[in-house]
Amino acid sequence: MDPVLTKHIGEPNAQTLDFSLQHGAYAGLRKALGMAPDEIIDWVKKSGLRGRGGAGFPTGMKWGFVPKDSPKAKYLCVNADESEPGTFKDHVLMERNPHLFFEGCVIACRAIRAKVCYIYIRGEFYHLQRVLETELARAYEAGFVGANILGSGEHVDIYIHRGAGAYEAGEETALIESLEGKRAQPRLKPPFPAVVGLYGCPTVVNNVETLCNVPLIFDRGWEWYAGIGPDKNTGPKLYCVSGHVNRPGVYEADMSVTLRQLIYDYAGGIPGGRQLKAVIPGGSSTNVLPADKIDVAASFDGLVQAGSMLGSAGIIVMDETTSMVWVAKNLLHFYEHESCGKCTPCREGTDWLYKILSKVERGEGELRDLGLLFSVADNIGGKTLCPFGDAVVPPVASTLQHFREDYETHVRVGRPPLPPWRAQEELIGAH
Repeated sequence: MDPVLTKHIGEPNAQTLDFSLQHGAYAGLRKALGMAPDEIIDWVKKSGLRGRGGAGFPTGMKWGFVPKDSPKAKYLCVNADESEPGTFKDHVLMERNPHLFFEGCVIACRAIRAKVCYIYIRGEFYHLQRVLETELARAYEAGFVGANILGSGEHVDIYIHRGAGAYEAGEETALIESLEGKRAQPRLKPPFPAVVGLYGCPTVVNNVETLCNVPLIFDRGWEWYAGIGPDKNTGPKLYCVSGHVNRPGVYEADMSVTLRQLIYDYAGGIPGGRQLKAVIPGGSSTNVLPADKIDVAASFDGLVQAGSMLGSAGIIVMDETTSMVWVAKNLLHFYEHESCGKCTPCREGTDWLYKILSKVERGEGELRDLGLLFSVADNIGGKTLCPFGDAVVPPVASTLQHFREDYETHVRVGRPPLPPWRAQEELIGAH
């Protein structure tokens, strides 16, 4: 398919309002403003749009959970935290196509009858904040945001809020807590945010890419959108490809594209003629797949059938020189650091897993440590308030499942010789 979300990314001034209007920006909003909120939700349901943040939940259904008869204010919160290792698509959309993003926010607010939208961006995205605030001011001046939008009587205000750089703030209730000025820790559910969310009011939390898809549905029609990609996996999708590839970057395709095509056709294959060893298909919290599992559609349903998840579509490619023990240790170092500490299994378990993996990776482990890794992981997954605990398990369990020989080599032979890129990395770290 021809790019839609990223069609003009890379062109000079692509982020500006003037450029965006020259290429059809806000046409979908004009159509949506002439529709009733329930009709907007119905179109999104018919389009088949599923959330692009990780879980793949149907967007129209999520909007429909907001109680229409509630006398309380309603809010749209945008998860622009994007802290999942291997994921960088939302960053590109906000930096290079902010008006498509704002347009999606306003349409979503009309659908759920919200007057206020908060964009919660990652704390380190200072340069993005400047881009967004500059272009948001222009959208206000042109009447696309604010009071009486395009003379329709609709009123939507958008605010940009920088977080504190916490991975946990990507969980929707932790994001809401942070917006309220508290620590980014998850809430017990139920009640769910659609009923009791920001400031105790009905709230929808959507991902950036999800909202950037919304204007397309109204500009071109839900039938057009539903016709892209496989059944129940519709619409254009952005894939972040990084790691051992010749052309890392963000690529747009429909969800019939395979992992093999993304790695070899889009990203140019593996440098130096080396062989593929493994792929993390959906960000660090999804199961690692071995090289013989890449002839599968990179869709929500296709990757579940292959034993993993599409998640945030952060595809991390690893060649034959990669130790999967090191991969698991590296990711657990991240999760140990980012655990918010609220749940005991997560707080204690991530530290325990990291220590065991470090021991094995140094070549000081024992075979019984491999069983202990499974046991500790099993006592974290499904036993925490939020999906963070579930995200900790895949780096350990899936690498052990598919690459046990890497672990046994570290135990029986000791740490294998480092590939040149790892040796250089450790040399730099030592100084």
